[in-house]
Amino acid sequence: MGERRTWADKRAEIMSRPGAGAAYEAARIRFELGEAVRLRREQLGLTQTELAERAGLKQPAVARFEAGGTMPTIPMLERLAEALEMRLSVQFQPLRDAS
Repeated sequence: MGERRTWADKRAEIMSRPGAGAAYEAARIRFELGEAVRLRREQLGLTQTELAERAGLKQPAVARFEAGGTMPTIPMLERLAEALEMRLSVQFQPLRDAS
């Protein structure tokens, strides 16, 4: 049996691979966008089906999006924002200021 390693060691190994940082960042963005949509949907008391109808989507597409499974286009984000009674705001931040 191999040597046990901490999660931090395993993560460091994975993140040292070429392209891992970019893939991680893309996954983080998808997850954060999906979480924001889910939280707002729940605040409004909407089901995924109701949000899908408002945004002109199908329920499975909303479910995949909320789970971080898809990278949305700007038009899709605009449709979701309107359906969630919000305004979409996209901004650039210096890397040193981004969390």
